[in-house]
Amino acid sequence: MLTLNLEEFMIELNEGSIENVGASNKSATVKLFEVESAEAREFGDKRVKLVLEDDDGNEVQVSLFPEQVRSLTSDIEELEENSTVFE
Repeated sequence: MLTLNLEEFMIELNEGSIENVGASNKSATVKLFEVESAEAREFGDKRVKLVLEDDDGNEVQVSLFPEQVRSLTSDIEELEENSTVFE
């Protein structure tokens, strides 16, 4: 299941083109639940791309720098040691 929350979001459809309307203070939150597949792969010369997909074909891709991946890996290792999630 994919949820998408858009804040202060307005676009204009003009002859098939999408154009920004208004201020540039837009933001979005995307959440993907019930992930069926997850993978990490190289993205360019300096990043790692995480690709998450659910059964419905919804997909989220996230590009991270190596230090962000290391921090995330550390967080997961700590959860494995101290949380009941991995039992």
